[in-house]
Amino acid sequence: MFSPVGAVSAVTPVMPAAGLQAVDRTPAADAAGSGFAVALGGAIDQLQAAQSTSQALAVKAVTGDLDDVHDYTIAAAQASTMLELTAAVRNKAVEAFTEIMRMQA
Repeated sequence: MFSPVGAVSAVTPVMPAAGLQAVDRTPAADAAGSGFAVALGGAIDQLQAAQSTSQALAVKAVTGDLDDVHDYTIAAAQASTMLELTAAVRNKAVEAFTEIMRMQA
C-alpha cells in the first residue's frame, strides 16, 4: 500500500548521542514538565559534568597521576563535541527567536 509523503508507518526510537540521556517524549511526560527546557537544562548539566571530568583528568595528566593519557584525550574530545553541539543548538534557538520577532514586526 502506498503511504503519502511525510507519513510515518512506524515509530523509530532515536538513540541519544554519547554522553546524553534519552528524553521521554510522550504526552504524559510533557504534562509532567519534561519539555524542551528540561531536556536542554539536563544537556547543559551533562556538558558541565563532562568539562569537569576533562579538567580533572588534565590536572592528573600534568601532575603524572594519570596512568593512561587516552582517558584524558577521550574525555576532552567528548567535552569539546558536547560544547559544539550546545553552541549549535543555542545559535539555532537565537535564529528562530529572531525570525519570530521579525514576523511580528
